Amino acid sequence: MASMALTSSPGVKMPSYMAAASSSSLFSRSSISFRTPGSRFRICVSGSAKCNLNGNASIPIINETTLPKYFDSSRLEKSASKANNTKLKLFSGTANPALSQEIAWYMGLELGKISIKRFADGEVYVQLKESVRGCDVFLVQPTCTPTNENLMELLIMIDACRRASAKKVTAVIPYFGYARADRKTQGRESIAAKLVANLITEAGADRVLACDLHSGQSMGYFDIPVDHVYCQPVILDYLASKSISSEDLVVVSPDVGGVARARAFAKKLSDAPLAIVDKRRHGHNVAEVMNLIGDVKGKVAVMVDDMIDTAGTIVKGAALLHEEGAREVYACCTHAVFSPPAIERLSSGLLQEVIVTNTLPVAEKNYFPQLTILSVANLLGETIWRVHDDSSVSSIFL
Repeated sequence: MASMALTSSPGVKMPSYMAAASSSSLFSRSSISFRTPGSRFRICVSGSAKCNLNGNASIPIINETTLPKYFDSSRLEKSASKANNTKLKLFSGTANPALSQEIAWYMGLELGKISIKRFADGEVYVQLKESVRGCDVFLVQPTCTPTNENLMELLIMIDACRRASAKKVTAVIPYFGYARADRKTQGRESIAAKLVANLITEAGADRVLACDLHSGQSMGYFDIPVDHVYCQPVILDYLASKSISSEDLVVVSPDVGGVARARAFAKKLSDAPLAIVDKRRHGHNVAEVMNLIGDVKGKVAVMVDDMIDTAGTIVKGAALLHEEGAREVYACCTHAVFSPPAIERLSSGLLQEVIVTNTLPVAEKNYFPQLTILSVANLLGETIWRVHDDSSVSSIFL
């Protein structure tokens, strides 16, 4: 039996190459920017962690001596006090434990103790290592690659909590796999997004918390409440730190289906102009760019999408934008799926920067110089507290 046990580590030590970001908003509060030594690659674990394009942090360096002052803030003291008096439990699956730990840090909690194992035949075994009786339990598990295995793990975690007499079980799904299978485009197709929603509900979840679903109708597939967390504020906060003039900026939707998303993004960037890449899809994971609607000549183009999978749409769109005279092209998305050959395409030089979030873990082998990863941990942590306290979630995004 292969064992994958996850337990909290009260005295976690962080590497000395961390850099601290300023505390200015919900999306940058007590935030930390990680930069790997000897590399241009940045991981900005904050919505507004400020890193230069050369990969150097433009903010003070933290080490083991200076780190405590960033975590001894009054907010964290209040969170710790609140955590000591709550019946809220936070558990992590094996899909993205780093994000789960960041959420726990923000909330002033320790991750719940849980043992997750794989039998030789691939079956999943889950055992909670602490009582959840009467508790409000939140399970953090994106259903990313390997999708079916991570989905099954989430279902078994939900079942374990339900059978252990948890008062409420909330599935925190930063990335919802099968979200693109949300409708029938041809005859005799399944609608897998609805099927997965049914499975999560039948497993015993009372609520779902998901980030930037591929389409709005997916929320309606659940027969339980769904809190849709919009990660745009994290990306917007980072873009604001780059001080790009609004007169030079144009927001681009990589396809017609993403126009509403891009329009909302543009309105929050001083009502920037909008352009649309029109494409025709000829097969699964294959996209052909046809033409551009709008003017990008001499401008900084920011392409906005919910995810980057094989990067065909983004890269072909970037090539078209350069042909139409764009000065620089940035790509922004919430979910970095990065299926082959995405890395080769994204690192080809067409994009000034690729800005994503950590809803999915990005393997170190997939790092490339233009990549910036922003953390949604603060955003998810705040949302979890508000759900637990029966407070408004939508007010976070107003």
